[in-house]
Amino acid sequence: MEYKRFGNKIVVRMDMGEEILEQLKGVALKENIKLCSVSALGATNDFTVGVYDVDKKFYKANSFKGPHDIVSLTGSVNTMNGEFYSHIHMAAADGEGHTFGGHLTRATVCPTCEMFLDVIDGEVDRFHDEATGLNLFKINRHSPYLSITLHK
Repeated sequence: MEYKRFGNKIVVRMDMGEEILEQLKGVALKENIKLCSVSALGATNDFTVGVYDVDKKFYKANSFKGPHDIVSLTGSVNTMNGEFYSHIHMAAADGEGHTFGGHLTRATVCPTCEMFLDVIDGEVDRFHDEATGLNLFKINRHSPYLSITLHK
C-alpha cells in the first residue's frame, strides 16, 4: 500500500493480497484520523459482506470468491470509546454483472484498490444502542459544532 496526503484529502493505493479494512485502519492510525468519509473502487477476489437483521440484532454474512469489480465502497472512519472505528459498505460485481453488497467485514485486494479519504476536522464518537444493537454516531450537543434535531 502507498498513500499521499494533500491537506485534508488522502489518496491510497492498495495492492494485490492486502486486506482493505486492515490497510484503512493503518492509514487512519498513522495519520491520526478521528473522522473522515471513505470512497473507493477497484477489485477483489475474496470478500465478505453482511446484511443486518434488526429483529435478531445479527449480521447475516455472505462470502464470495473469484474476480469481482468493486463498483462502490463507501463509509466512514471515526471513533468508539476514543479508539479507531470504521463503518464501510461495499458492492462488487462478478463477471456476469451480478452485484452483491452490504456491510463490509473483509475484502482481499486483487489486483488493486484506489481509495480516497476526506478528512474532517473534528471528532464524532459512537455508542452502542441497545434498541437496535448497532454502534451509532454520538452527536454531542455541547460540541463547538452545530447539532440540529429534526422533529416530524
